[in-house]
Amino acid sequence: RHVACKLMCMCGGSAASEEVIRRQILMNMKTGKGWVDVGNAVCADQFFQAAMTGLEQLYVKLMQRSSTEVHMTLQKIAVERDLFKVLSYQAEAACAQGDFQRASTCALRCKDMLMRFPKMTGYLHILCYNFGVETHKQSKYEESSFWLSQSYDIGKMDKNSVGPEMLAKVLRLLATAYLDWDDREYYDKALSAINLANKEYLNPAGLFLKMKILLKSEIANEELLEAVMEIMHLDMSLDFCLNVAKLLMDHEREAVGFYFMKIICEHFKSSENIGKALLLHIDMLLQRKEELLAKEKIEEIILGHQTGRELTTDLVGCLHNILWRKAARSFEVQNYADALNWYYYSLRFYTADQTDLDLAKLRRNMASCYLHLKQLDKAKEAVIEAERRDPTNIFTQFYVFKIAVLEGNSGRALRAITTLEKLLIPEVPEENELLLDRESPVMLLSLAAQFALENGQQIVAGKALEYLARYSEDPQQVLTALKCLFRLVLPRVSQMPESESKKKEMDRLLTCLNTALLKLSQSFNGEASTSDSRVNEAHWFRKIAWNLAVQCGKDPVAMREFFILSYKLSQFCPSDQVILIAQKTCLLMAAAVDLEQGRKASTAFEQTELLSRALEQIHKCREIWNLLKETGDFSSDPCETLLLLYEFEVKAKMNDPFLDSFLESVWELPHLESKTFEIIASLAVEMPAHYPSIALKALKRALLLYKKKESIDVLKYSKCMHNLINLLVPDGVPDSELCPLEEVWGHFEDALSVIILTEGYPEAEILWLMIKSWNTGIYMYGRRKYVSAEKWCGLALRFLDHLGSLKRSYETQVNILYSELVEALDRKKGSLFNEE
Repeated sequence: RHVACKLMCMCGGSAASEEVIRRQILMNMKTGKGWVDVGNAVCADQFFQAAMTGLEQLYVKLMQRSSTEVHMTLQKIAVERDLFKVLSYQAEAACAQGDFQRASTCALRCKDMLMRFPKMTGYLHILCYNFGVETHKQSKYEESSFWLSQSYDIGKMDKNSVGPEMLAKVLRLLATAYLDWDDREYYDKALSAINLANKEYLNPAGLFLKMKILLKSEIANEELLEAVMEIMHLDMSLDFCLNVAKLLMDHEREAVGFYFMKIICEHFKSSENIGKALLLHIDMLLQRKEELLAKEKIEEIILGHQTGRELTTDLVGCLHNILWRKAARSFEVQNYADALNWYYYSLRFYTADQTDLDLAKLRRNMASCYLHLKQLDKAKEAVIEAERRDPTNIFTQFYVFKIAVLEGNSGRALRAITTLEKLLIPEVPEENELLLDRESPVMLLSLAAQFALENGQQIVAGKALEYLARYSEDPQQVLTALKCLFRLVLPRVSQMPESESKKKEMDRLLTCLNTALLKLSQSFNGEASTSDSRVNEAHWFRKIAWNLAVQCGKDPVAMREFFILSYKLSQFCPSDQVILIAQKTCLLMAAAVDLEQGRKASTAFEQTELLSRALEQIHKCREIWNLLKETGDFSSDPCETLLLLYEFEVKAKMNDPFLDSFLESVWELPHLESKTFEIIASLAVEMPAHYPSIALKALKRALLLYKKKESIDVLKYSKCMHNLINLLVPDGVPDSELCPLEEVWGHFEDALSVIILTEGYPEAEILWLMIKSWNTGIYMYGRRKYVSAEKWCGLALRFLDHLGSLKRSYETQVNILYSELVEALDRKKGSLFNEE
């Protein structure tokens, strides 16, 4: 339309024909109205202005060619009809833009034209009414009152098209506009408008508005009472009268309100809905603290209820709500006896066999009052009744729990708290329960824990705290519950002997620490900086995990889990030296446990899994160790050596193809001790690893380090030499593939030289070396290597010379055997040529 209209306006120019001008006027009007309807009044204005210009041009042309006065008049009316439409559209556009002056000017021009166009009265009346509605919504009360006044005046001009009901509606909104203006100056105008509205067409809404205006204008009670009695004379409905009574009470006109309620009750006493009035009267009395009068009315209702004048089910429900609200107010101010009185009134409306769940709720509320009054027996009776009617309700079980705790029945209390935990997840909190956060049923567990602690039931409190930590979504609440739980349980667990019970408790605490870790990670997640309180929480839990790990000496698997948890918790703490040392120790201990478990693994798959996990911890520990070394002198710390040994063991047992390259750097390390090389040697041949060449190299380095010292530690040296000889000559048979026999001989010679030059070489080791060399000689003899046989047996005699107390036991026997060997060698002199 926009585009077509623009194109149309380009046609004809100043010499356009009447037909073209009429078409331009029509298209401009429709296009402008379209823009108004879609909310673009600014764009609409240019089309309306173009239409006005077109009307002026058309008027001039028509006047120029009109031949008679009658013809001129007809043409003029046709133009003015279009002019009326354009002006009304312009008023609509101006109103949409908030231009009251322009809108009112256009509307008044239209109003002046109604004498010539009476059929447009209804249209202009509705248009002004709509303007009044819109401006009232925008709180422009002055403008709204203008438009509504104009709507009423215009409507009166043609009562055939505008009925009294519509005129009354306009006047009611006009009265409301004057009232909302909130200026006493306009209250009289509001009253005049509403009186006129009610005179035009009587409507309950008009009467109610009149009451609001009278109350706002603060007239005397006598005048107000006259207005109230007028309502009664007009035979308004019970609901309407009750709404007026509530309005009076809301405006603190209590004298008139109560008097009106009395008249209502009398006037509608035969109505089947009289119960509504009675309940409202009771509610009003209670709100104004007229409790004695309220009780009288309640007794009347009870009597009527018992003698055939029963309230409807809905009204009984309303009465229960009134009584419960009053009881709850008394409960809040700790007047528990008064609360019980109101609950008793409610109880009297229930039959003995009634199974309504609200009755169970009522019994629970009564039990709560009895508990506060220290009347345990009555509270227990109320809870038993509640449990009989609604056993799967979380609040019922909560009160069962409280009764059990007060009676000291910890078994019953634990069963109740377990039942409560099972019901907690699907249950929706109920309304009207006392002192409970309805948005968080988990709060029941917090209250249960607190109640058990206050009454000395620590085991029960611990179970409640455990469930609270499990189900609460508030990280701080969970952490607080866990700290309380640990303080309760730790002293008892630390004194328990090793048993299945202690293992179960440790597993329980492990689960709790995992929960703490989860909640701390949620707190730290995504935060650029964390509060000191959160860091302190992490410190507290990591220390607990550490202490529990230390207590698990006889359960290495549990120990590992606690150490790993301590490590993970420490990651939420600033990485100072203390934390780095703790992290290093945790990972070392965890890796050690995994290695030990890997050695005992029953399957290859299990062993591989454990060793892989150990290797992962070793790598993490090495990263921490490198950071830690930058913070101070740790030359005496064995961490690096342990990491090396652990990693070597894992790689050796997993048959790592890069083991040799790993060891290349190890052999070059300057700080390694003999003991470290001995351990490497031992690990190299420990099943399933089998690297004898690595063991040989490690033992050689260990012996070399022993000999480099100013004074040889003979005991350690002898043990290391024993391991080397045993590796080279297992079961008396030299391993020529591992080491040439000449080199093996050299190691025996080295041992002998140490025996000669030092004191204290263990006699048992000398004896072992003697037997080992003798057996080697015998082995050579069996292989027809007689010269070597004589050489090795001769070496055995040299070891024999250094025996102490054992020498006498072996000397004769060895010398005889050696003599026999020499004789046999002499008989087989030719055997020399058989040797390689």
